[in-house]
Amino acid sequence: MSRMNMIQAINSALDNMLERDPNVLIFGEDVGYFGGVFRCTAGLQEKYGVKRCFDTPIAEGGILGMAIGMGANGLRPVAEIQFADYIYPAFDQLVSEAARLRYRSAGEFWAPITVRSPCGGGIYGGQTHSQSPEGIFTHVSGLKTVMPSNPYDAKGLLISCIEDDDPVLFFEPKRIYNGPFDGYHDRALQPWTQHPMGEVPDDYYSIPLGKANIVRPGSDVTVICYGTMVHVCETAVKETGVDGEIIDLRTMLPLDLDCIVASVQKTGRCVIVHEATRTSGFGAELIAEIQEHCFYHLEAPPIRVTGWDTPYPHAFEWEYFPGPKRVGEALTRVMEDA
Repeated sequence: MSRMNMIQAINSALDNMLERDPNVLIFGEDVGYFGGVFRCTAGLQEKYGVKRCFDTPIAEGGILGMAIGMGANGLRPVAEIQFADYIYPAFDQLVSEAARLRYRSAGEFWAPITVRSPCGGGIYGGQTHSQSPEGIFTHVSGLKTVMPSNPYDAKGLLISCIEDDDPVLFFEPKRIYNGPFDGYHDRALQPWTQHPMGEVPDDYYSIPLGKANIVRPGSDVTVICYGTMVHVCETAVKETGVDGEIIDLRTMLPLDLDCIVASVQKTGRCVIVHEATRTSGFGAELIAEIQEHCFYHLEAPPIRVTGWDTPYPHAFEWEYFPGPKRVGEALTRVMEDA
């Protein structure tokens, strides 16, 4: 057991799987010799060699096309897209090829690939280094979508992704690589070494996909979130004094609908929080599910707190970012509605 930040936990998961399974290999832009732009793959090329951890050209479509071919031939590739904003050139490979390979071949081939990609804002990355595209891929049957909120989950979930026989997108919120972010950019960052979820086993373990985590039990309102927003919601609940039950989805697909339904039926109220843009974001799907399964239990309409329907602005980073003030206002409003 060691104290780890998310970068170290991801590195530990990759190290464990490279050692455990000779069919696992890692590649992407700068992941080899340089160890990745955020150092998530540091030391792995030196330990396992250039055939199992190597650099690629700046060609996301080629990276994913190569990964699909490797997966179809028995390997378990872990491909990194350096920033989630640049996953779009590989969109056709993911949607038209990886997601449909098992179906179109009648089960003869499949694509056991994991695509790692840092996502989200809060680091002054502007419009091309701050996007959260996870909701786009939840629309695609055949893909699984995962986003951890802490080092312990990051390692266990990533191992499950690599072992899964279907293609999985593993989004890493870069704002919380080094510590849980409460949404206040003008405060000192708490390191993961001071957080209980920074205690991570060195050895192999896994967390099943499709199983949400109740971060904080409560009775007033259900707060559904994932990634960085888990910590923002914890702050908002504390500041407002609302007894919120905070659910960290961990995986969007497969979705732990049973956990959501049980919580909303108990509290009768719901606030959904994500950093991605509002229109057609994953929060809309969550509200649809809640309306279908919990309508007669609702005491107030569900509320979404999200990014705005604009490119991620550089100058107005914190007006875009769903901080604890906006989440707190939603919590207060949903408690007032009848």
